[in-house]
Amino acid sequence: MTNMEGKVAIVTGARTGIGLAAAQQFAEAGASVALVGRHEPKKEAQDLVDKGYQAISIQCDVSKEDEVSAMVEKTVEVFGRLDFAYNNAGIQSPITDTADLTEEEYDRVMDINLRGIWLSMKYELRQLRKQETEGAIVNCSSLGGIVGIAGRTAYHASKHGVLGLTKSSALEYAEKGIRINAVCPGIIETPMVGRMMDSENDAMNELMKEIPSGRLAKPEEVASVVLFLCSDAASYIIGQGIAVDGGYTVH
Repeated sequence: MTNMEGKVAIVTGARTGIGLAAAQQFAEAGASVALVGRHEPKKEAQDLVDKGYQAISIQCDVSKEDEVSAMVEKTVEVFGRLDFAYNNAGIQSPITDTADLTEEEYDRVMDINLRGIWLSMKYELRQLRKQETEGAIVNCSSLGGIVGIAGRTAYHASKHGVLGLTKSSALEYAEKGIRINAVCPGIIETPMVGRMMDSENDAMNELMKEIPSGRLAKPEEVASVVLFLCSDAASYIIGQGIAVDGGYTVH
């Protein structure tokens, strides 16, 4: 297992799914972890503390700049520094024809999925720059950042945007030893996907047929890639979007 003793990580969207799995793996690797969520992940953080790990919970809507700034400030106030961040918070959007997509729904998806990633990086990078230390940031894109799927215009546009943010910022900070990459999860066993299975069963079953591995992934399988990208073993990986999708985007 990667040794992250003495390091500090922020994980947004940490109450469930991939975010929670990543927070748990950071803690198990020895890092102190700030678990962040729009609905504060108090129980999830306390569970880690009860196991002897260093963890705190922070309530934050990543689309609001003052809350994101406070998120980083609180992490540093408690743990003294920042080394890693996994910007995972995101939402899905119901299947909608592009011509019928409302401005309100488009803005809602963009505010969380794209603006939220940008704001998180903005204040994480400011802290890393202030410390003058190396570090790593991993952003959560999606298979929707690599391909298009009919009816998912807002979601896929936001996730394509995450890869653009990742690549451009990675070039800015590579010489400073701050590596920025993204993961592009496929269809994962998360509460969000569970809700999609319930409300859009036919569409989701069609997607499932396109997965070469023939199964959903566990959140821990994506989280392990996040930890790898933050580790010294990934020291030469910069600005990449790593697909963790059972082969879906190989088609």
